Amino acid sequence: MRSFDLSPLFRSTVGFDRMMRLLDESMRNSVQQAPSYPPYNIEKLEENQYRITMAVAGFAEGDLDVTVQNNTLVISGRSEQNEEENAQEGRFLYRGIARRAFERRFELAETVKVSGARMENGLLHVDLVREVPEAAKPRKIEIAGSTASTSKVIEGKKAA
Repeated sequence: MRSFDLSPLFRSTVGFDRMMRLLDESMRNSVQQAPSYPPYNIEKLEENQYRITMAVAGFAEGDLDVTVQNNTLVISGRSEQNEEENAQEGRFLYRGIARRAFERRFELAETVKVSGARMENGLLHVDLVREVPEAAKPRKIEIAGSTASTSKVIEGKKAA
């Protein structure tokens, strides 16, 4: 059995729609072959900082588009080859630097935000920051002690 139908679970859960959708999508993607172009790395720089580095050799900054919509980071590239390059295409004996269009999607947690993107030496770096809201941070709860306990001392009388 290569795929599972999770639709019956949607009827019996409330508030877990996003989790079920991610689970369903990940199972669908595992059956299909994942795209391998362009290659990328995901790094954890610090406790709450991450970086996605993507090899985009041959693309200019204007050819790339980085957008975030509904907690999905979409990185796409469209190479606008000019007519001169197309005319010179017959000169290449081997063309190993691919300039084909691509689109990569990364599902982000609700607390992860994109802080910036930059190009450097043919690599696109997208920096991510996890911003944990105050309500989600662990907090210490003081344990209240009982009110001033009154001790009763029973005095016993000695029998004479």
